[in-house]
Amino acid sequence: MYTPSERERIRAGILARAREDPHISGGALTGSAAADNEDDWSDIDLAFGVKSASDVSSVLADYSSYMYETHAVTHHVDVTAGAWVYRVFLLPNTLQVDLAFAPAAEFGARAPTFRLLFGESAEITHVPPPDAAVLIGYAWLYALHVRSSLARGKLWQAEYMVSAMRDQSFALACLRRDLPAREGRGLDRLPEDLRARYEDALVCGMSADEIGRAFRAATALALEEIGHVDRALERRVRPVMLALAESWRR
Repeated sequence: MYTPSERERIRAGILARAREDPHISGGALTGSAAADNEDDWSDIDLAFGVKSASDVSSVLADYSSYMYETHAVTHHVDVTAGAWVYRVFLLPNTLQVDLAFAPAAEFGARAPTFRLLFGESAEITHVPPPDAAVLIGYAWLYALHVRSSLARGKLWQAEYMVSAMRDQSFALACLRRDLPAREGRGLDRLPEDLRARYEDALVCGMSADEIGRAFRAATALALEEIGHVDRALERRVRPVMLALAESWRR
């Protein structure tokens, strides 16, 4: 397990390298550290602008070589968002290091958690929160698949779909309270009484009856959140979703 001082040493080394790199137009601290909310479990989140868009791939390869050679990286995975590439490294000491690279013209604050440390950044639009209409659509779509999975006796698939359905309602609840709605980041800041109600939508055993019980609870929570967004829509989808939660037995 890494220590905070070890994490800071690794981060400082990456930043020192980037400050001297002629290909880099700017560097920023992102994530929890940028919000002064770092704790013992936080990872390293850094973002860099690349002066020439055509150099992004070669710069990414260069920093990957550095990470593997200097920190004996175990593995990495890429997450892309538009022109941004987030390369996520897993170190042997369990530290996660996220290095994001973007062309200089698109290097800027995609979220409030962005603190420019050196160089320049562009004025870009923050990534918007999830669209409530899309979350609602996925909620009933997952409900359809819960029903069919249960009817076919595919219990693990049914459990997966119930969990996914519950996650859409959770995201809607976060949106309603201006909390982060992606990747569960706002869930622990929801009111305690609401979180307690979501426990009923947890699958606690791999039987059709137990999954069906959780399905009914997830359906009720989804309908409640849909109603907060669009009462007329909730009235239209209510009979269909309630039917899905009961019709898998036939």
